[in-house]
This record gives sequence, C-alpha cells and structure tokens, in this order.
Amino acid sequence: MKWSLSQLKTYRETPLQFDEALDLKHSLMSRYPEIIDVKSVHATGLASYDKDNVLITAKIDAMLTLPSSRSLTPVDVPLAFQMTEYYVPQGTDLSRFDEETETDTVIILPEDDILDFDVAVEDNILIHIPMQILSEAEQDGAPMPTGKGWEVLSEDDQALQAAELKTVDPRLAKLKNLFPDQEDKD
Repeated sequence: MKWSLSQLKTYRETPLQFDEALDLKHSLMSRYPEIIDVKSVHATGLASYDKDNVLITAKIDAMLTLPSSRSLTPVDVPLAFQMTEYYVPQGTDLSRFDEETETDTVIILPEDDILDFDVAVEDNILIHIPMQILSEAEQDGAPMPTGKGWEVLSEDDQALQAAELKTVDPRLAKLKNLFPDQEDKD
C-alpha cells in the first residue's frame, strides 16, 4: 500500500481505514533469507492527517515459516503486534514529537512525499522475529540433536560440564606444584 501525503490530506475529518492482506513474501524472503515461507500478512488500522503529519496505527498479523534455532526444522511462527508511525514532510520541526509521542512511536520522513506502508510493515515484521525459535517437540523437551562426534548442549548441561572440568583429578593435583613460579589461571 502506498499513499501520497497530498492524497491523505483529504482524510482530515475522518481517518482512512484499511483492512488489507499484503503480499510481502518475495520482499521479506529477499531481505531475510532465513525465512522459509510467508503464509500470510494482514494489516488493519487507521491513517489520519493532522497538522501536515500523517499518523498510522495498525495491527499486523503474520504467519512465517522459519527454521528452528536448535534443529533447523521448519516452524510456523505467528506474529501479532501493533505499530504506530508518524510520517512528517521534510523540513518539519521534530521537537514537538519529543513531548507528544510515546517511546515506541516511530517518526519517518518520507521521500518524495510517498508513504510506502508495505516497507514499514516489512521492517516491523523483521524486528519482531524472535531470536529463539523452537518446534513444539523441542519446547516439550525432545532430546537435543546429535551427530557423529558432536552434540547440542543446553545451557544447564554446558554449565554442569564446565563445573566437571574445573574439578582436578586428585592423581594430577601434585602436578600443580611442578611449576610454582606460574600463576594459577583460574
């Protein structure tokens, strides 16, 4: 969805309401190659014009397929979030937004007075992708992946293994006195 600032000036009295299914599959997958599939992106919201600024508030629902961060198996990841953005023309004094806006409100200076809402939605989707993605089986405690000569350890297992490595075999404890001039590097 693209709008021009002059087009949105006509919505001074009543805001522009939108309820759209967006086709962002190709652009999201090219921007973030780890995405396996984009099943749906849906945006509902309002665009209102006031004092030469456009305020867009929208609710975004998306369904992405991403690899599990543990086993790389495909996982459907639902995203649902609110976004609020001000679009202000070039040369606008931005100091008034410091007092009026919330901390999570974004202020954008559109190029050529064109608002490309699809790009804003893409940016917000990419920001909301979780750092850790696990399949249902992995969340329910499925065993960690292993292979020939390697295994994935949980943080707890790794801490336990590190503690075991710090304990010195009593048979080797006398070797500690072999080089007394070197500092203990623990």
